[in-house]
Amino acid sequence: MLHHFKKYILFSFLFSFTFLFYDCKSDKPATTNTIKTEVPKGMIWVEGKTFLQGAKASDTYAMPREKPAHQVTVDGFYIDVTEVTNAQFKAFVAATNYVTVAERKIDWKKMKTQVPAGTPKPHDSILQPGSLIFNKNVTAVVNMNNYTQWWTWKIGANWRHPHGPGSSIEGKDNYPVVHVALEDALAYCKWANRRLPTEAEWEAAAQGNQTDAIFTWGNDFSILNANANTWQGVFPTKNESKDGFEFIAEVKSYPPNSIGLYDMLGNVWELTSDLFNVNYYKQLDTTSPILNPKGAAKSYSPSNPYQLEHVMKGGSFLCHDSYCASFRISAKMGVAIDSGSDHMGFRTVVTPTMLESK
Repeated sequence: MLHHFKKYILFSFLFSFTFLFYDCKSDKPATTNTIKTEVPKGMIWVEGKTFLQGAKASDTYAMPREKPAHQVTVDGFYIDVTEVTNAQFKAFVAATNYVTVAERKIDWKKMKTQVPAGTPKPHDSILQPGSLIFNKNVTAVVNMNNYTQWWTWKIGANWRHPHGPGSSIEGKDNYPVVHVALEDALAYCKWANRRLPTEAEWEAAAQGNQTDAIFTWGNDFSILNANANTWQGVFPTKNESKDGFEFIAEVKSYPPNSIGLYDMLGNVWELTSDLFNVNYYKQLDTTSPILNPKGAAKSYSPSNPYQLEHVMKGGSFLCHDSYCASFRISAKMGVAIDSGSDHMGFRTVVTPTMLESK
């Protein structure tokens, strides 16, 4: 949330910002896939597997940060059937009185250490708690690199009020919770005895019973609209809603993948525990087996050099083949640890060891 606010401020005042290796290997073999505990409610077991992580050879939308593809092995784990919902997050907040990043007062002294020196302080009327929301009223775009044309900083936008003051999640218990930053997701995980998936675990789950597919249903792009909530029409000015939803959708509105997981592609981006580094795959040592990788040792993105970013996966209802095309298993983007928006959420994982220790 704050990261996007910083960039929004920088654009407004400086007209200067641009568009939004550690190979953690184990010398131990992958553990058994035998389920030794009762399946937690709302979760599914993902068998330990070896699969092709990263861009597939036939994927014409693949970006350099998704290459080269490489074989990885992950141990078995449980993962949420859907993204964490408003109802689930509401229960967490009720039990802990947790206040999300988007609801907290903005500390300019802290923020100015994360932007270029000399950045002027915004007026106090602007420097208020809020988050980014998609501008549904944009009718024309001059430059596609200027995403402030379709994103709006909305004071008062947060998980309870996804479109700002006056909006609510009443009647939307089964929608993905949004406007959550990494810190918020980690707090939920601690309460629930869960953790965020690694990028490798996320891709293993998205593949389901497959090992080298582009999409969760296979390689057929033509059935995208029937399987994922994405943008149809002209982005970002006209959404034809051919898939039945103009923007965010209730969870389980589309068919699950081959192991019963819903919305791994489209609807909302999903946070992972991995740091985002555009060079990570290029620096991997693929001469020996890669077991349970945990991602890069440090974050690196040339477009956001001041920020610590994590990997988010799966794309969202705003993804379109003319712009982001992130409705693919290998697709990834970086998101700053204090950022949230109305198209980003998360799902959690847990291992038998975590359940046994609990």
